[in-house]
Amino acid sequence: MTNAEFIAQHKTDNVRKLALKRVPEGVDIAFCLQQIEGWQSAGKKIPRWSQTDGLLYPPRLSMEQCSSEKTAMYKKQLVQRLLCDEMEEMVDLTGGFGIDFSYLAPLFRKAIYIEQQEQLCQIATHNFNLLGLHHAEIRNTQAEKELSNINNVSLIYADPARRDNVGRKVVLLEDCQPNVISLQGELLNRSKVVMLKLSPMLDIQQALRQLNSVREVHVVSVDGECRELLLVMYHRKMPLRYICVNLANTSQITEVADDWPKPVICDQVRTFLYEPNASILKAGVQDALCEQFKVEKLHPFSHLFTADELVEAFPGRIFRVVGKSDFSKQGLRSLLSGVKQANLTVRNFPATVQELRKKLKLSEGGRIYLFATTLKDESHVLLQCEKVKTD
Repeated sequence: MTNAEFIAQHKTDNVRKLALKRVPEGVDIAFCLQQIEGWQSAGKKIPRWSQTDGLLYPPRLSMEQCSSEKTAMYKKQLVQRLLCDEMEEMVDLTGGFGIDFSYLAPLFRKAIYIEQQEQLCQIATHNFNLLGLHHAEIRNTQAEKELSNINNVSLIYADPARRDNVGRKVVLLEDCQPNVISLQGELLNRSKVVMLKLSPMLDIQQALRQLNSVREVHVVSVDGECRELLLVMYHRKMPLRYICVNLANTSQITEVADDWPKPVICDQVRTFLYEPNASILKAGVQDALCEQFKVEKLHPFSHLFTADELVEAFPGRIFRVVGKSDFSKQGLRSLLSGVKQANLTVRNFPATVQELRKKLKLSEGGRIYLFATTLKDESHVLLQCEKVKTD
């Protein structure tokens, strides 16, 4: 039996169970398991690739680190906006598995993929042909070494590696490879636009202090979970903009300029409660929502908002407040009468979800939503809500 036959026969099998089975003669089981696991992962993360027969998949780590189809498509649309018709040549300094490259490359007359791992370059050579990227130029070298050979390109894209030489995860920008802090001047001198994909765990304000010429900060979530941070750099003087994105069934993009007014703090909880999505909170621009969506904040540090009107365009979850209580025994007994199960959130509150759930003797789930938080006068309150809209 050939590897291809074995993969086709077992591509939907449980990989762990498959690894324990007897291997037919002529089958490279390690290779086959990697391909089956990669194809299964691609079906969820990059469905267009999984539907292309014959693609090769890298080891698990590269699959985990690669972009999803949704975020790659967002980058494609972003580049189209940034460069309009000025799409002559692009360079991906950290090619990896090549998901982002495969979506960006078709926009350009010339596209260069740079990757220091020989195995990934071999996989890219094979896959790009199957994907119709015949103009892709693959260079197996280090980004720092190759940068001197790049001049006057339209776009330089980089996703610095977030692991050190022994495989440990790193978060600080200066610990990633290549070091875009030390290279930033050269990157900007050689390209009209520089786009960096960074860890969603990165401190955005620290990165802005370390990098010059950042004009746009894109915080990208998928189905409410923060996945990527994109920093866009170019020479043209523009006010800094934050673009907070949630890619879901109905994608939502919220743009905020770096000069929002102070938030309005309310005196009382009103009819509706608003909880910003993950991208808004990661970007730290939640205070701008007061002016933009005509809502008021419960407390300077609670990051929950309220209004008497239903603001359907609000970027996050929306709830109708159906009850509230302080944390006296009598108040809690009245509010939670008959309630055995609820979804519990704490914001700016002196207890964890686990601690409060134990105190209130509530199991998780159900249709009731409880928010424990702090109000303007520093009093603690428990709000009982029903969901109006998901984020």
